[in-house]
Amino acid sequence: MKKTKELVNSRRDALIALLKDPVAEVRSAAAEALEILEGISSLDEILDALKKGDIPTKIKALYALGKIGGEEVLPPLVYCVSRPEEDLKSAAIEVLGNLANPKAAPVLVECLKERNSALKAKAIAALGNFSDPALVPLLAAFLEENDGLLDAEAARSLGKIGAPHLEQKLLDLLRSPFSKTRESAAFALGILPVG
Repeated sequence: MKKTKELVNSRRDALIALLKDPVAEVRSAAAEALEILEGISSLDEILDALKKGDIPTKIKALYALGKIGGEEVLPPLVYCVSRPEEDLKSAAIEVLGNLANPKAAPVLVECLKERNSALKAKAIAALGNFSDPALVPLLAAFLEENDGLLDAEAARSLGKIGAPHLEQKLLDLLRSPFSKTRESAAFALGILPVG
C-alpha cells in the first residue's frame, strides 16, 4: 500500500503542474485525472464506508468503486452482488456492468437466475456492455418474456453485443404491446450489424 501511495503522490505532483498549462484542454484533463487519483488514494476510506455505512452510504461507495475501476475493486463489488439487500445488489450489478471487466461476466450471468425481475433486468442490461458473442444465446432467451422489461433489456443488450441472426425476432418485437420493448427493439435494430 505504501508503494501505491508513493506512485499516486508522484502522479499527483506531475498533474498539479499541468493545472497551469496554457492550453485549456490540458488543464481540464489534468483536473479530471486528479479526481480519479483522489479516488484511488481514498480506496481504503471507500471500502470502510462499504463495510460500516448504512445502505445509502454503501451504494455511494459502490458507485465510487466504479469510478476508481481496476482489478482491486472487483472483489467488493462481487461480494455485494451476493448480499440479500436488493438495493445494494442492484447497484453492484450496474457498476460491474459499467466496468465490463471480463472477470465480472460469470457473476452477472449468475444474476440472470434472480427471482426478482428488476435485478434480472439489471443483469441483462449489464451484460450488454460485454462484447462477448457467448452471451447471445443466454440473452436471446429473454426475448420471449413478453413482459416489457426483460424482453426490452434483452433486445437492447443484444443490439449492443451485435447479434444480426436475431434480426427477425427483433423485428417481431416492434409489434409488442409494451412501448419499452418496442423502443428497445428499435434501438437494437438501429445498431445491429447488417449481414
